[in-house]
Amino acid sequence: MTQPFVHPAALCESASIGPGTRIWAFAHVLPGAVIGADCNICDNVFIENQVVLGDRVTVKCGVQLWDGLTLEDDVFIGPNATFCNDRFPRSRQHLAEYPRTLVRRGASIGANATILPGLVVGANAMVGAGAVVTRSVPANAIVVGNPARIVGYADAASTATATATAVGTRLAEGVDHLPLAVAGASLHRIPHVRDLRGSLHALEFERQVPFPVRRAFMVHGVPSREVRGEHAHRLCHQFLVCPAGSCAVVVDDGRQRAEVVLDDPGIGLHMAPMVWGIQYKYSADALLLVLASEHYDPDDYIRDYEAFLAAVRSRP
Repeated sequence: MTQPFVHPAALCESASIGPGTRIWAFAHVLPGAVIGADCNICDNVFIENQVVLGDRVTVKCGVQLWDGLTLEDDVFIGPNATFCNDRFPRSRQHLAEYPRTLVRRGASIGANATILPGLVVGANAMVGAGAVVTRSVPANAIVVGNPARIVGYADAASTATATATAVGTRLAEGVDHLPLAVAGASLHRIPHVRDLRGSLHALEFERQVPFPVRRAFMVHGVPSREVRGEHAHRLCHQFLVCPAGSCAVVVDDGRQRAEVVLDDPGIGLHMAPMVWGIQYKYSADALLLVLASEHYDPDDYIRDYEAFLAAVRSRP
């Protein structure tokens, strides 16, 4: 890589600038800032002392990066995005230590978005233009609005329609189960009997549910903006059915991601161990039944997405 480029009209006081990084006109970088390799710092950007940028970070025009902020590799910051580092600012009153705000690798912050202090924007997340982020954003989540709420997951929304179409077609043809592109995830038909007395769906363990069941629980009364799950299990299998209402489920094996909508009591979703699962977009009347192969064990959970990816990479 070439040496850093600093435009003659920029003021760069830091010596910690990686090779290939470009700092354009009217940008001001304070002495303590650390900027990685091959970054692009556009016009009218201000970077304070306690700021760390990874490699290949893009910061568009009109952005200020304040003390306490870390941007990991491949982060994109859109024009005029705003980061805050003091929840209760007062003139001439300074914090002894600023909250740490972290934007993880590959995440994108849209133009004019506002990020409150002390939050984490997860890897590969997408913050929509103008969003006001008041809570940490999970990895891969797409958030919009004020306050920002999750409306989808990167690389999963595009497969949701195709998955639903494939499921509807195959199950209509009498297929009992349909593996998804995500390893360890499959949709299963639940037998349905209908007559003048009403409808009945029957689940037989180790048949429609492909494992012995040791635990069951129900999720209901979830506000539509809330997200549940966000974890994987090391040993436990799960089988999800929505007997009433609907919810969307994202499944992720660390390499591929898919989203399915459970809105039919005749369809169940099997999630094997080491499948990251997220449930969201609950309807007001949603009832989610979860059958599990193991008793509750907090040590079986992986609740951090980065730790999950590390565990996936370490598997033979």
